[in-house]
Amino acid sequence: MEHYIDEFINYLAVERGLADNTLMAYRRDLTKYVIFLKEAKITQIDGIQRENITEFMFDQKNNGLSASSICRALAAIKMFHRFLVRERLTKEDPSHLVETPKIWKRVPEVLTIVEIESMIHAAKGHGWQSIRDRAILELFYASGMRVSELSDLKLDSVNLEIGYVRCKGKGSKERIIPIGKKARESIAQYCGTTRDKLAKNHMTLHLFLSRLGKRISRQSVWKIIKQYAKKANIKKTIKPHTLRHSFATHLLEHGADLRAVQEMLGHADISTTQIYTHVDKERLKSIHKEFHPRS
Repeated sequence: MEHYIDEFINYLAVERGLADNTLMAYRRDLTKYVIFLKEAKITQIDGIQRENITEFMFDQKNNGLSASSICRALAAIKMFHRFLVRERLTKEDPSHLVETPKIWKRVPEVLTIVEIESMIHAAKGHGWQSIRDRAILELFYASGMRVSELSDLKLDSVNLEIGYVRCKGKGSKERIIPIGKKARESIAQYCGTTRDKLAKNHMTLHLFLSRLGKRISRQSVWKIIKQYAKKANIKKTIKPHTLRHSFATHLLEHGADLRAVQEMLGHADISTTQIYTHVDKERLKSIHKEFHPRS
């Protein structure tokens, strides 16, 4: 069955163009699935029944996996079995009638505009690290990119004169995102004073570099976000996409069109973007409760 997983992952990479992180998550979920089946003495694809998939999901729940992670694993399993039928490696799809558990979409934690400004202000300084980190934070909030997208950004994908970035997202889909004056100024300062020093005469096309002159990693960007949130004394739970969530929420709060926000975020389905309208509703409810005389 491991051989079939390899074929499936190769299909997703070549035919569907899925991102490396997604491929890794699918492989991880399917490997757990196959291990579970082997422990149940099922070693052949044709021997898998609907009940085995349901039992696997309950096993994952008992092991402490969250509902969203179980849903992701089930999505991988369903796609895997459809692939096997399509490739005529088996006749039946046992996942066909397995229902996806209904889960509440959790409203993401977002920062206020004041908190964002405090965080960016915490990166103020004249050293190379402060100049680079400030440019990263400004661009992150200005564009709403994913951490991996920001890490992969190339020099020629940024047009400071017109004010946009060309971003390659999930499935290698490109999108254009406008960026404002503050972000353009910070990037210009970084490129004018710092980037060449970090590059150390190495030919590298990436915009943001580490102190070793290489492309900055996703993990390093994540550490930068946590570092300046701590410096700004922000007590909220900070996650890699907190600035992305804040970007979308603040746009909608100020009247941006949902479709425009969807395009800037690179969401394939508008229902994914609609979670941010719930954030806005929660904010309005809290304001009403605080200020209405009969709330």
